[in-house]
Amino acid sequence: MKDIKVGVVGVGRGMSFAMGAQYAGMKLVAICDIWEEKLKEAGKKLNVSIYTDYDKFLQHDMDAVILANYFHQHAPFAIKALKAGKHVMSETACNSTIAEGVELCRTVEKTGLIYMLAENYPFTVFNMEMRRLYKSGEIGEVTYAEGEYNHPMNPESRCLISPGLNHWRNWMPPTYYCTHALAPLVYITERMPVKVNALSIARPSINRHTSRRADPGFVILCRMDNGSVFRLFGLLLPGHSNWYRIHGEKGAMEITRGPGYFGSGQIRVWHEHWTKKKGQLLEKTYLPEWPEKGKLADRAGHGGGDFWTNWYFGQAIRTKKQPFLDVYKGVAMSSVGILAWKSALEDGKPYEVPDFTKESERKKYEKDDASPFPDATTSHRMPPSILGFIEPEPGDVVFARKVWKKIGYRDNDL
Repeated sequence: MKDIKVGVVGVGRGMSFAMGAQYAGMKLVAICDIWEEKLKEAGKKLNVSIYTDYDKFLQHDMDAVILANYFHQHAPFAIKALKAGKHVMSETACNSTIAEGVELCRTVEKTGLIYMLAENYPFTVFNMEMRRLYKSGEIGEVTYAEGEYNHPMNPESRCLISPGLNHWRNWMPPTYYCTHALAPLVYITERMPVKVNALSIARPSINRHTSRRADPGFVILCRMDNGSVFRLFGLLLPGHSNWYRIHGEKGAMEITRGPGYFGSGQIRVWHEHWTKKKGQLLEKTYLPEWPEKGKLADRAGHGGGDFWTNWYFGQAIRTKKQPFLDVYKGVAMSSVGILAWKSALEDGKPYEVPDFTKESERKKYEKDDASPFPDATTSHRMPPSILGFIEPEPGDVVFARKVWKKIGYRDNDL
């Protein structure tokens, strides 16, 4: 079949998408970034056209755009690409304000083009297996679930991925990065959040030797559309955790805990003796296998998820059918993080999650531009910490700048 011509924005995280495009029936033709030195290096390595101007990039002959640019810029870039006639896959999150989410949904509907959230954690071998088990009826309808994405890093590593005092990672409230915890649970159960409340964990000492202003941890409770409750946890607290558990009316399942990024690499399923069906074991623990394309998935990052996001995006374009992680699910899950932060700033007040498939509900939120990011044009600036607008210690900034200098980044945010 004819290759889908694709361009990638962002030569940091975007390199994974660029390198993996060929395995999903896509041909990389262009890349875009404002960091010229890194862009030229990537262009030479990939042998594709390079652009520092996004508008000129969109004029390149291509069918689709993959956005791996800054977290809080995804929606404006996606909307511009859709209006230019390009299908879009966007890294997490879809939107950094509720108003952006409303506009993004409207634009996808108006253009009729494919939009996909490139959330990779649903597509690990563990979560794909738990989706298969859930759809088979193994544990029945979900009643409670837990999703954890807690990824601590040493100070130097955190500085390396957040160069600049006003880099988005330094201002992002922890709840905003909730889709790694939530999306796998949504993928497994196909349940959607309707209400959220959250608490933030403020520990300034964890931010030492970085320029991060935001809190390092969160807990979110989501009321789902079938009445179940999902608990989400993250983000930077010591104690690495990438873990998911589902309780149903007839049993439960989880990734078994253990050392490493994905625990012991096994699935545990268990039942009560009065709920198990004939022939079922009370408990079993096993190593799951890929349903297909295992060799390609094993070569990709994020536990194979980086292959599957490219693959499903390509399939959606070819079939002209929106993917599972479409604009409505993507915007809703991204908005959980925003609404959860509003909740945390009010010590756990519940907030309703709008149904973004309905214009009548979207209309209520079209002007909600509340944002914590310093470069956002907003009528409501939210603090990145429940402690307020805190400043990093001078010594921590000195340390961060020394790290940034190693990668050739010159900090102009004086």
